Amino acid sequence: MPVLAPAGAFADGGTNSAQTPADPAQFAKRAEKAFTDAKTRFEADTNNAEAAWQLGRACYDWADYATTDTRKAEIARLGIAACRKLVEKDTNSALGHYYLAMDLGQLADARRGFEGLKIVSQMEAEFKIALGLDAKMDFAGPDRNLGLLYWQTPGWPISLGSKTKARQHLQQALKVSPDYPENHLNLLEAELKWGDTDGVLRGLKALDELWPEARKKLTGEEWESSWFDWDKRLHELEKKTGTLKAAETPRKKP
Repeated sequence: MPVLAPAGAFADGGTNSAQTPADPAQFAKRAEKAFTDAKTRFEADTNNAEAAWQLGRACYDWADYATTDTRKAEIARLGIAACRKLVEKDTNSALGHYYLAMDLGQLADARRGFEGLKIVSQMEAEFKIALGLDAKMDFAGPDRNLGLLYWQTPGWPISLGSKTKARQHLQQALKVSPDYPENHLNLLEAELKWGDTDGVLRGLKALDELWPEARKKLTGEEWESSWFDWDKRLHELEKKTGTLKAAETPRKKP
């Protein structure tokens, strides 16, 4: 199943992630609290559009930490229900369609196999609607996630996977939001998989220039889990391409 990009675009302020030690256990606690708070707010007013998409986002984030597929599916369904209710009332809610697609992705991952693959076409449709409504949201999130969907979904038996479409959307995400590290990393990982080593080396050079400035801008505890993930992925890309600057440890934070 597709592994969608982390949802961190609506982060608020807080402590600087570059100065705070990474703690995956703490990331889970934060995601659980955000989920609990969002669920309480939505249940108090199920007609509140903002509360609906925020629950959708919180469900996506919290589902990542579910310890069983059953629990992941339960969490995802809560977000799906909230976002479906929202888009039924407001068909032009870009956030509603976007987080509906994200939670459908979590449900597909929990269901696995052919049953999960059947959900993927629904994800594609919702991401396309979100793209048409607001291509810039979540740092080019609709294009980014469509790219991941086309890259990581098999071309058979549902004939959805497509290298051409994946490249198109991943490149477009980078064009729309070139300062967001996730967009660089996704395209580089795909290019490495496709054997475009020269493209990866060029991209790593651009990302190396972007990295310090991005770390200054994307700060606060809400971004810590993203930086924890991004640092590991960049480290792996550098290892695989022989460009690793620190042979034994991921690059140090400034």
